[in-house]
Amino acid sequence: MVEVVTWDPRSLPDLSGRTYLVTGSNAGLGYFASEQLVRAGAHVYMTARHPNRLSAARAAVRRRVPDASPDATEALVLDTSNLGSVRSAAASVRGRGGLDGVLLNAGIVHPPKARETTVDGHEVVFATNALGHFALAGELLTALARSDGRMVWVGSMSTSLTPYDPVDPQLTTGYTAWRAYVQSKIATAALGFEADRRLRAAGVPVASVVAHPGYSTSGRTPGIAGVNAPTRMKRFRDNLQAAIAQSKERGAWPLVRALVDPDVEGGEFWGPRTITRGEPRRQNPSRITRDEEVAARLWQAAEDATGVRWPFAEASAFRRPPSGRSRA
Repeated sequence: MVEVVTWDPRSLPDLSGRTYLVTGSNAGLGYFASEQLVRAGAHVYMTARHPNRLSAARAAVRRRVPDASPDATEALVLDTSNLGSVRSAAASVRGRGGLDGVLLNAGIVHPPKARETTVDGHEVVFATNALGHFALAGELLTALARSDGRMVWVGSMSTSLTPYDPVDPQLTTGYTAWRAYVQSKIATAALGFEADRRLRAAGVPVASVVAHPGYSTSGRTPGIAGVNAPTRMKRFRDNLQAAIAQSKERGAWPLVRALVDPDVEGGEFWGPRTITRGEPRRQNPSRITRDEEVAARLWQAAEDATGVRWPFAEASAFRRPPSGRSRA
């Protein structure tokens, strides 16, 4: 496919009438992705674990996008580390009809030094970053299929730096904070690519794409009350890395493009132009995230851990004839 080079992250296509769900909307990449979608006319389910932080983020969107309709965003409490919370939120969204896209963004970036588990008994980093999103995407599959929708999984540069094979994704032994983070991101990307293979095989009109934000730091991000307030020292340290780092606002660009660009196809991998920063471009993922044996193993592990079996047969009923509109 010919690369679309005229894409302007600051001037998105008109998204009026479209509905998206973004996990982890209260700060960072999730907040800026939500703001960019609203600015383009979309309706956005902003989700987060903490109601107060979610309310502050919604208020920030209203301040920064004053022309948006009062109901451009909806708050939805969703904790991806808690499968009960995932099921409840998904049921609320399914009851509203179709969904044009879901950005599977929420996650733990700074894991605990010692292994911790969730209320469901899963290692907290793997549960938050990978399992919860696997369950959410499965629970929302029919809503996405109804609208020829798209799911975007948020990967990381770390999968190329340290390509651990997640033979023990729950890290029952050998836990370290770095390994927990990297394995969770390998799992996230591998599940995203495996999802697209299975969706295509089942004839489900939903695309699965993986994207990463490069090296995006809060110290290079605009200060927004209730959303981002880095200390002076944090700004000083992050600005020393200006040659390789970028803001969270720019880090959201590849994620949003992967979600809404009509020329993006399922199974693709998107990130900043220079890997760590820059405009979004189609890129090559790390080898381990493309390993189909690893992906099949992780898919089985995710099904066993969450109890969620994606309803491929039910979702395939929404398949359009060839003349129908393309995935977007």
